[in-house]
Amino acid sequence: MTEHPFGQRLAEAVADRGPLCVGLDPHRELLVDWGVGDDLDGLRRFTDAVVEALAGSVSVVKPQMAFYERFGSRGLAVLEEAVAAFRSAGTLVLLDAKRGDIGSTMAAYADYLRPGHPLHVDAMTVIPYLGPESLAPAVRTATDVGGGLFVLARTSNPDAATFQHAVVGERSVAQAVVDTVGGWNPSGAADGFGPALGSFGIVVGATLPEMDVDLTALRGPVLAPGLGAQGGTVSDLRRLFGAGTAVVPTVSRDVLGAGPDPAALRAAAARWAEALAA
Repeated sequence: MTEHPFGQRLAEAVADRGPLCVGLDPHRELLVDWGVGDDLDGLRRFTDAVVEALAGSVSVVKPQMAFYERFGSRGLAVLEEAVAAFRSAGTLVLLDAKRGDIGSTMAAYADYLRPGHPLHVDAMTVIPYLGPESLAPAVRTATDVGGGLFVLARTSNPDAATFQHAVVGERSVAQAVVDTVGGWNPSGAADGFGPALGSFGIVVGATLPEMDVDLTALRGPVLAPGLGAQGGTVSDLRRLFGAGTAVVPTVSRDVLGAGPDPAALRAAAARWAEALAA
């Protein structure tokens, strides 16, 4: 079974509900702050509340795999149920797994994108630093089933430039990643939110002091984490990306901090959606 390409589905969701992506990061401190407890029951109560609040009302959610994996197979079962609930409500699921490996191992990670997988998601984050060919199995799977990939390119953690600004030939590593990912998108793909948007995108931090990679040839979406508690603003998005780029801004703590009441969570997400629309 092949779905419509992820880029097309993303553009349709954004046209309906705006570009906001909410990160789901049930770390220990958040579960304690919510008063639900840092245990499996607390994880389930957190996840149920977020599903009730956001399924069908935001375009994309981005669950962080590690926070579910720390509870073992039972934590993953909670995530599986949530992913199915979000997708059935029309909210796209971007699995923040940051997988990176070679050969059959990368192909196995890419199975998350396959319909019928217990954790079937729309897209996932991957790491390119084993070389472009290391991601080829995931690119093939995504192409075959209509899934999407977001490749880490220019992140905004303080020491990211140690590797990402390193020069390969005449390009930085970050630029080489951007250019490689752009090559995976069809030549007729476009950067903006429309039916021609490519399904392969990159991750660029929303708190960079300046844009130091050229996105001209990307022809796909940009995931921009860092809004809210990490210091990124809507003005930063305009400053870094301008107009015409399909930017998917991610907010986590500034939405999740409104919990555990689902209505408060929904209202917090709506405030960010309105700010982005303005």
